[in-house]
Amino acid sequence: MYIALKILHVAAVVIFLGNLVTGIFWKMHADRTRDPNIVRHTVAGLIGADRWFTIPGVILILVGGFGAALIGGLPLLHTRWILDGIILFTISGIAYMARVVPLQRDMLRLARAGVESGNFDWDGYRSLSGQWNFWGTIALLPPALAVMAMIAKP
Repeated sequence: MYIALKILHVAAVVIFLGNLVTGIFWKMHADRTRDPNIVRHTVAGLIGADRWFTIPGVILILVGGFGAALIGGLPLLHTRWILDGIILFTISGIAYMARVVPLQRDMLRLARAGVESGNFDWDGYRSLSGQWNFWGTIALLPPALAVMAMIAKP
């Protein structure tokens, strides 16, 4: 059971981080077009990918990680690399829920308005996009560091 939960945990991390990284790629690709239709479609896709991959990935990461640690007899708060991973994952979750999600909704709303009116507020979108880039980095780097901690087990 320990190995099964560990495999679940690692697979979920791959899906979770993979979705974050590919989301960044596609958003950058869409932004370069300056086409509100493409931007709208891409941001809607980011939100959908979060529903299908990011949120389930978080759940599976937690189930697999906590389950493997408990079955493996690893004390969660007294095993440094596990505690570091929990702290880093929490920082990521806070940044994601508090800033990334609202910014994605605002970017989608702005892109939809641009498509409907034929007048895309590129400056407003660029401001939201810059904030999304910053908070997205805050949401991405901690779990990437957590992966390193889990591998290195310092």
